[in-house]
Amino acid sequence: FSLYPDAHGVTGRVVAAEPPPDAAAPAAEPAPPGTWTGLGVMYHLLQLASALSEAVTVREVCRAVADEILPALGGQELAIYTIREKHLHLVSQSGYPDGFLDRFEGTPVGARVPGAETLSTGTPIFFENVGQLAAAYPGLALDDMGAWAFLPLIASGHPVGSCILGFDRPRPFTLEERGLLTALAGFIAQALERARLYDAEFTLARGLQQALLPHRLPRLDRVRIAARYLPGTQGMEIGGDWYDAIVTGRDLCLVIGDVEGHSVGAAATMGQLRSAVRAFATGGNPPDEVLARTNQLLLDLDPGLLASCCLVRLTPGEGTALLARAGHLPPVLRHPDGRAEALEVPGGPLLGVDQHAVYPISDLRLEPGSVLALYTDGLVEDPAVEIDAGVDRLRAALAGPEVGRLIAAAGLDGLADRVLREVGSTHRVDDVALLLTGFS
Repeated sequence: FSLYPDAHGVTGRVVAAEPPPDAAAPAAEPAPPGTWTGLGVMYHLLQLASALSEAVTVREVCRAVADEILPALGGQELAIYTIREKHLHLVSQSGYPDGFLDRFEGTPVGARVPGAETLSTGTPIFFENVGQLAAAYPGLALDDMGAWAFLPLIASGHPVGSCILGFDRPRPFTLEERGLLTALAGFIAQALERARLYDAEFTLARGLQQALLPHRLPRLDRVRIAARYLPGTQGMEIGGDWYDAIVTGRDLCLVIGDVEGHSVGAAATMGQLRSAVRAFATGGNPPDEVLARTNQLLLDLDPGLLASCCLVRLTPGEGTALLARAGHLPPVLRHPDGRAEALEVPGGPLLGVDQHAVYPISDLRLEPGSVLALYTDGLVEDPAVEIDAGVDRLRAALAGPEVGRLIAAAGLDGLADRVLREVGSTHRVDDVALLLTGFS
C-alpha cells in the first residue's frame, strides 16, 4: 500500500507484494512520491473545474489554480502572469523565495526569457533538469528547482498570459503529462480571461456609482457632517444606495435613499433620483413635497424599480428640523445626555408605488450636542436576526458616555468608523450608506 497525503486527503495505490505463481511478468513497482497518479490527478482536476466555475475575479481564479494544481502535479512553485500593454505582470505566485520574481516584473512579451517566449510562440516549454534550462537561457536567474513547465495562456486565440510551474527535483515529462499540462493551460486561460473582463466591468461600474455620490460635504457653522459608503461584499453587481447634503439658504437638507436591486439599472435610477431630490430641495420645497415630486418622477420614468428615501430639512440657527420618510428605516437620534432613540415617526410608502401617496412631516428639536444618523438597510440587515434588532444595535452603538468621549477626541469621522465596525454584519451582502450630522 502506497499512500500520498496532501491538503485534500490521501491518494492510495495498491500493488501485489509478490507476483502470482503463473505471472509472466513482475508486478509494477509503487510510484514514488510526487509521481502523477491517475486517481489523485483526476480528483484535483475535478476540484479545479468546480472552483473555476465559481470563481468570478482574477484573485479567485489564481487561488483555485494554486490550491489544486500544485497538489495534483506535485509542484512546489507556481507563477501566473497576465499581459498588460505588451508586458507581463505578475498576478499570483506561490512557493517562490521572497523577491525572486521582482526582476521579471514588466518583462516585454518579446523578451528572451521562457515565460515570455512560451507566450509569443504559443508553445509550452519543458525543462526536465537545471542543465537544460541553463543551456537554453544562459545567464537566466535560477532558484533551487529541478524542473520547470512554462505554459502559454491563450483563450480563443488571444494571448492572456503565462503560467510557470516549478518542481523541486528533475523529472521527465511524458507525452501524456505534456498533453495534460497544455490542456490545463487552455482551461486556466479561459477562466482568467473571463475574470479579467469581469473585474474590468466591475471597476467601471463601481467608478460610475462612486461618481454619482457627493465628492465633498458642505461645512456650516454649528453643524458637522460625516458620511461613509461601502459596497456589498458579495457578487459583482452594484447597488442604488445614495446620500446627499444640500445647502438651501439658511437650511440644510440631509438625504439618504436606496433604490431596490443590485444592477447598473439600479445605479442609474439612483443617479436620476438624487438629481431630482437635489433640484426639488434647492427650489425651497418642504420635505413632503420633495418626496411627492420625486415619487411622481419615478412613476413617470417607469424603470420597474422602487426606492426608499428619508429627507430632513434642518434650520441650524433655530435647532429645528422637518423630517419625511418614504418607506425608509427610521433615523436614530443621539441626545446630548447620551441617550439614543430610533425616531419612529409616521412615513409614506416607497417611491414608485402610488402617484397619490402622501408623506407626512414630523417636527424635530435638535439640542446642541445631539447627533442624527441616517442610514440604509445594508448597515442593519443581518440574515440571522430581525431588522429591528439591527436598528437597536445601531441605537446602542450611538448611546453612552464613551461615545461622547469618542466624538470629542475623533469627531464624527471616528464615530462613523465605530458604527461600521460594531453594527455592520460580517455577512453583509448589501451596500451601506451612512450619514451622521452633529449639532453644536
